[in-house]
Amino acid sequence: MKTFLLGTVAASVHLLFATAALAASAPKPATQNRADIPAQYRWDVSPIYASWDAWEAAMKATEAKMDAFAARKGSLKNGPAALLSAYQAHDEIGMLEYKVYRYPQLQRDVDTRNQDVAGRLQRVGAIFAKFGTATAWFTPELLQIPQATVEQWIRDTPALQAYRFTILDNYRQQLHVLDEQGEKLLSFATRLNQTPTATFQELSTSDIKFPKVTLSDGKETTLTPGTYQSVLQTNYNQADRAKSFDAFIATYAATSNTYAAIYNGVMQKDWFTAQARNFPTTLDAALDGHAVPPAVVKTLVDTVRAGTAPLQRYTKLRKKLLGLASYHLYDGSIPIYKTTATYPYDDAKQTVLQSVAPLGADYTAKYKQFLAGQRIDVYENEGKRSGAYVGGVYGVGPYMLLNHNDTQSALFTLAHEGGHAMHTILSYEGQPFVTSGYTIFVAEVASTTNERFLLNQLLQTTTDPKERFLLLQHAVDSIVGTFYTQVLFADFELQAHKLVEEGKPVTAAVLNRIYLQLLKDYYGDAVTVDEAYQATWSRIPHFFNSPYYVYQYATCFASSAKLFKDMTTGEPAARAAATERYLELLRSGGNDHPMTQLQKAGVDLSQRATVQAVVDQMEELVSRMEAEAAKIH
Repeated sequence: MKTFLLGTVAASVHLLFATAALAASAPKPATQNRADIPAQYRWDVSPIYASWDAWEAAMKATEAKMDAFAARKGSLKNGPAALLSAYQAHDEIGMLEYKVYRYPQLQRDVDTRNQDVAGRLQRVGAIFAKFGTATAWFTPELLQIPQATVEQWIRDTPALQAYRFTILDNYRQQLHVLDEQGEKLLSFATRLNQTPTATFQELSTSDIKFPKVTLSDGKETTLTPGTYQSVLQTNYNQADRAKSFDAFIATYAATSNTYAAIYNGVMQKDWFTAQARNFPTTLDAALDGHAVPPAVVKTLVDTVRAGTAPLQRYTKLRKKLLGLASYHLYDGSIPIYKTTATYPYDDAKQTVLQSVAPLGADYTAKYKQFLAGQRIDVYENEGKRSGAYVGGVYGVGPYMLLNHNDTQSALFTLAHEGGHAMHTILSYEGQPFVTSGYTIFVAEVASTTNERFLLNQLLQTTTDPKERFLLLQHAVDSIVGTFYTQVLFADFELQAHKLVEEGKPVTAAVLNRIYLQLLKDYYGDAVTVDEAYQATWSRIPHFFNSPYYVYQYATCFASSAKLFKDMTTGEPAARAAATERYLELLRSGGNDHPMTQLQKAGVDLSQRATVQAVVDQMEELVSRMEAEAAKIH
């Protein structure tokens, strides 16, 4: 039985470039006072609930339905009607869970200072955990019914057809489901298992003291994560970047033993779960839920390790064009060429909408409708969380959080998140609730595909060598950030978890050695690998928040590359067929295992060639960058 997953779809923000925006559109508001930002740029949560009173009533209704569901224990064997009724009741709870969670969560994220809202969100988490314990009996009880019997019930009961994939997937995972007592015992560990992650968040946010540095301009600067990135992206004095890097990374290195102990706790939790559920490795345990073969991750890592030459070639090109005697990883974000172009939000909306025209009139119309509604929180305000994401509410639709600042990056972020929003819209339209939720394994396909359409349009409409160079650089930086870097992270996770599985020590020194060697393996002699970088693992939130997650960025990137190529090259009939397969992927939600969904769309991630195609694309893009650079004076 599927359960509601707390969280949002996150997206990476890269250093990007695009052609000049129309001057007519208004720039972002000067104010950071939320109340002064025009209403059309703030999301409206009233379609979820009209008031907090309505939310409170829904919370009571949710708890009542949860209690009633728990009372169904022992009823599943009574026949198809009882099984159908249980799944329908669970759907009702699931739809309520989306709403009672999103209503406070969305409001918390636009004002993280509001402790009243934060407290309400904690209440939601508490009842979800309670429900998990109260329903620990469900899957073990279902699996006591012979699979052949249940399959016959499905054939004889049309209304059960919607639950076929979900029901039979429980039987696929039967070896890893414990008896009722075992499942109940594991459910009690849910909140305990969150402790290492919570500890990391407190150490890395609440308790961390960021350093102050005085740079060449004589001004003292506190290096928060945002300020540090700003220095790397805008300060052309390499000595300033080096000084900032040394101070910033030293902040994490100073408590690296504590970070190592926390990370060991995360991995021990993973190993405990794997052993409790009869998996040979933590990787097997992490992938089995979506039937992803471990060989997919290993093929990905092996192929990228063998294909680092284009990454090193690009790094050497950057070194040459920046005129640096030595090149360091902290030099990787500074723009090679400057641009003063701005991208006001209203113009950005029109640009991203035009770029997806190849996906058809229906897709474009739905996209336009979403962009016109008050489902997007556009601008930064005091207390608002950083970054960007899309969060869905079944029966209502997606909500998008942005922090649009009229920059080049913001344009592509809008396209990226727009891909997630349209994936959610089409999944909700095409699937019943039980199969409406798509997996992370396919989520980034939609977002990176929309970025590809935007980039393609911009390359077709500019002839200026500098602009073309910067557009090509965006494509290459996307491969570096979403493909090579994420695979390096996945490589680190595999090696670190193996230490735990083999009962070997996990210390800061051990983790430092692994990370430093990975940098040398991937970048070779193209970069001066400063020893201080060995502590970088300690500041990567994904390692602590969601192990074995990052590889999916790379597989999604490889998938979107194949799909985009099929939709934009070849004969018209072939392109049209590929486009329809892609749209069907978006409409399919979670109605099958993600590997199967992608295979239906035309992507086979079990094949090394699918991954190698991204390496080959990187090589070709760097060649084009070199050609455009030769034209720039």
